[in-house]
Amino acid sequence: MPGAEDSLTPVLDAPRRRGRPRKTDASDSGRRSALIAAAARHFRDKGFDATTTRDIASATGMQSGSPFYHFKSKNALLFAVMEEGMLAAQRSQDAVLAALPPGVAARDALAALVLNHLYVLWLPGNDFVPVMHYEWRSITPAQRRKIQGLKDAYEAPWQTVLEQLAAERRLGTNASLARSMLFSVLH
Repeated sequence: MPGAEDSLTPVLDAPRRRGRPRKTDASDSGRRSALIAAAARHFRDKGFDATTTRDIASATGMQSGSPFYHFKSKNALLFAVMEEGMLAAQRSQDAVLAALPPGVAARDALAALVLNHLYVLWLPGNDFVPVMHYEWRSITPAQRRKIQGLKDAYEAPWQTVLEQLAAERRLGTNASLARSMLFSVLH
């Protein structure tokens, strides 16, 4: 049968690429997450400038150059701390909002948002918030725009709820000012 032996011929592996191996292992994701958590703790405790990648690697049981397998630079790691923190906060808030019953009163929705935000701020492992506040100047303008977009998306439901309360005349000021004041008080 012509061509039959072709289907039985072993396929040769493609030539190995030079450079870093591809990051497909699930453990790489765990290592990346461990680096982000350790970096967040160190950046919060010591500040971005005083923290070394050696400190972060040591805290995760890795060799000093290992963070560079996952991140191009210490700045990229700082950005990842902020980005991953905001994405986790957004997922938490989305879950809280999805659990609210349809037609929930605006004040009850606001109470759920406030309680969730307090969890985001104060539960162990949420070091990204102080890092964002104190190290904002250490990220690039492009990174700031990306984080600001995530912050805006996080705050959008707050604005909606506060506008509903303003429409009900249950808010003593406009919704934008109330949102700013609430975040200031909570932080």
